Amino acid sequence: MKKADIVEFYARLAEANPHPETELAFTNAYTLLVAVALSAQATDVGVNKATRALFAEVDTPQQMVALGIDGLKQHIRTIGLFNTKAKHVIALSEALIAEHGGEVPEDRAALERLPGVGRKTANVVLNTAFGHETFAVDTHIFRVGNRTGLAPGKTVLAVELRLDKATPQPFRLHAHHWLILHGRYVCKARTPECWRCPVADLCRYRPKTPAPKAKRVAVAPA
Repeated sequence: MKKADIVEFYARLAEANPHPETELAFTNAYTLLVAVALSAQATDVGVNKATRALFAEVDTPQQMVALGIDGLKQHIRTIGLFNTKAKHVIALSEALIAEHGGEVPEDRAALERLPGVGRKTANVVLNTAFGHETFAVDTHIFRVGNRTGLAPGKTVLAVELRLDKATPQPFRLHAHHWLILHGRYVCKARTPECWRCPVADLCRYRPKTPAPKAKRVAVAPA
């Protein structure tokens, strides 16, 4: 995608949603970290449902460790892979206490050393909690980057690096949220809704998906 088209691409997404935010519910950097860790292979809606009561009770690593793994499992058992995720959350909470005084570090390498925390999770936390210009590439952003031609790449890291290189100011801070929301609600995996896409003319995806035909409603004879 040409530079001028990239600027226009982001400008249109920004116009439609000037202040995009994550759909994960959180109260501070720690609960954000936990929510993102829990969201792997799960929907934000499902995570929010599970953490609503949890975060009302727990919002620090110390409280999480006190809750314990069994107590945590009771809160998150509706989330996929909850046994493994519970172990990781307790372990990362213990690591935050032991290595960072109970605070979430504003550092990628330190975040990625925490149990269960990968590059994508670290990027989300750095962006959403600390305002870093990072690009957390999930399945939605990977799809949008490749399908539109905005940031093609064969791996998640390749797409992230292309986005980092291609995305100009003033769009860098919110680019992650615009792209994930676009992929979640418009540029869907199975059937992208091209007929209502604000950037369809800039996108290289072919063929464009037409608008669904209106269903005929049978009218009973008078």
